[in-house]
Amino acid sequence: MRNRSAFWTRTVLAAALILTLAAPAVQASAAPAVSAPPASVAGQAKPLTKENAAAFLKQFFSSDEVKAQLAGAVVIVVKDGKTVIEEGFGYADKAAKTAVDPDETVFRMASVSKTFTAAAAMQLVEQGKIDLKADFQVYTGPIVFDNPFGVPVTVEDLLTHTTGFRIQDPQPEDINDDFETKVSIEDYVLRNMPPVVREPGTSYMYDNFASMLLGLVVEKASGEPYEDYLEKHVFAPLNMDSSGFLLEGKLKDELATAYDATGKALDLYTVTPTVMPQGGMLSTADDIGKFMTAFLNGGVSGNNRILAASTVDAMEEYRSSIHPLLPNTTYGFEAPIQLPGAGSSSKIITKAGDLIGFSTYMFLIPEQNTGVFIAYNQQSALRELFYPAFIQAFFPQYAAPAKLDAFQPLSAEALDAFTGYYADLRLKSLVSTVAMQEGALTISDAFLGTRQLRQVDDNLFIDELTKKFTGFELTPGGQGAYLKEPYLNPYGYEQKGPDGVGYSDVTASHPYATPVMMLQSLGYLPNDAALSFQPEAGITRAEYVRLMLESSGVKASKTTKLAFPDLQGHPDAGYIQMAVELGMVEGTAGGEFQPDRVISRQEAAVMVWRLLSAQYPDKLFQDVKLAGNTDKWAVPAVKMAVALGLYGPDIKADAKGAVDFKSREALSKQENAAILYALFTNPMNQIVAGLAEKSGEAGK
Repeated sequence: MRNRSAFWTRTVLAAALILTLAAPAVQASAAPAVSAPPASVAGQAKPLTKENAAAFLKQFFSSDEVKAQLAGAVVIVVKDGKTVIEEGFGYADKAAKTAVDPDETVFRMASVSKTFTAAAAMQLVEQGKIDLKADFQVYTGPIVFDNPFGVPVTVEDLLTHTTGFRIQDPQPEDINDDFETKVSIEDYVLRNMPPVVREPGTSYMYDNFASMLLGLVVEKASGEPYEDYLEKHVFAPLNMDSSGFLLEGKLKDELATAYDATGKALDLYTVTPTVMPQGGMLSTADDIGKFMTAFLNGGVSGNNRILAASTVDAMEEYRSSIHPLLPNTTYGFEAPIQLPGAGSSSKIITKAGDLIGFSTYMFLIPEQNTGVFIAYNQQSALRELFYPAFIQAFFPQYAAPAKLDAFQPLSAEALDAFTGYYADLRLKSLVSTVAMQEGALTISDAFLGTRQLRQVDDNLFIDELTKKFTGFELTPGGQGAYLKEPYLNPYGYEQKGPDGVGYSDVTASHPYATPVMMLQSLGYLPNDAALSFQPEAGITRAEYVRLMLESSGVKASKTTKLAFPDLQGHPDAGYIQMAVELGMVEGTAGGEFQPDRVISRQEAAVMVWRLLSAQYPDKLFQDVKLAGNTDKWAVPAVKMAVALGLYGPDIKADAKGAVDFKSREALSKQENAAILYALFTNPMNQIVAGLAEKSGEAGK
């Protein structure tokens, strides 16, 4: 077997690049690179003919912006029961020069799999074998998990992602190169069942585990293995003969090679559980076209019916929203990508998917009897360019500015109820800061910086930077509870944390109060004003690693083979081992890690640098001026930390612009809080883009 540590490092970092790509992609989607008719004039739409579709695809895939992030892609468009066009672009395998073939090239469907899991469940609802309102355990049998609310998690909650489960996404070890070990859906569920932390049915969170549970419900209610049920009752009736959930035979032989964001080929991998209902489907564009055609035809394909027309109608209906312009999910689909000024049309149902090296997007417009599917095999945000360009070219009425009713604008005092720190329910490291500045509400994050929010409806605001909507949900007491925005994670909600109260030795006037209280609000520090924080005390190497990974949403490694002998029995050994696997830490000259030694500021900078240097090369920071004493081995890391603002208020530039990072001093708890605060809030991509432009590296 290949070196697993190297494999994990590559795959985990590739996954992390999705977040890095998010900000440029959403900005680009506001102004597509491909020219299209203005959205405001529906009469300028082109008829969706084969000739027009071919011209659109040629123009789209020949643009420099698209070519820069493309290995291979496939598109199929269906309308009125027929295929308008299906075409491959680029390579399924760049080294072998194997072109993408829409009939033969297999792609990982990722989360598009969820639509098929939902369809299978709805078939069983039709047959009376599943009751949507029933506790899912009626079908799976009793499963031990904590639910303090006295409200069961229903099958419908699984479908609509309103379970209230604590996030339980696939772990790094669930994407691996162990093709021999077989893990069943049921065994995986029993080992990883999360607790319920929000009342079921009350809040939306994109929920991979819910869809896995739904697959188990299908398996138990039908009495057939999940993959067999899908083959017999969905794939076979539609003649989808290049689809399945097991990486074997033709599906393995024809699978496109995956590439990371830099275009580097990734190793072939498998998933755990072996059959993954929420993301493990393999298919071709031609097969997905067959499904879209049948679905748009009321569930019928030729003489075969996979769904009743009433079931199709039910699957097209959005079940929850934070605002009518920002719907969440149907049974099996989700809201489309927001378009500037228009929001997410409830007339369109979509499903997006991402798995390392692969992305997919299926969108259906039932009232136009039209379906579109795109898949590609290089980590990028291609769909965020494709969808708005396609809609504006052929169906601009769905991109027209929303018509909003009159409303009563809130006073500055009332707007203050929305302020606070909001963390994504699924990816807690994605944080939005909502604040009042000069009487206006603003939102800021580490991708787009600070923007003003202008109220346009009850609890609905438009981002003045890109003209997209942010919606809020309030508590019964009128305070902000959740928000939904289009950038950090458009497929989920962010939850507002309680106000940080500080400590007996960190009050509101303390110079480090803001970062400390933010970490309290987000749940990384105890939120108890009676406690002492000891802000100037040093933080150990182990504590630093644990807090850095915890705040990034990275869990401790489960391996028992530890990299350093002095980690045995240490409470943070799992986090330190994960940091080793990520390439974040190395040992000392003596071969130990020394977890309980206080970390220096320059050591802390080096650990961050090891994670970010591939993304942000050292040459971008070569002009950063340092004062004071920094060891030679730490200079590149300290320059990066200074440029990105990863420090607190005690670090200042001198008259010549040089910064003394106090590199050899111990890192204090307050300074560590400042580093974490900066990682959550500083717009690093924008900072780096500015440095690149200044140094002439932009676009190289």
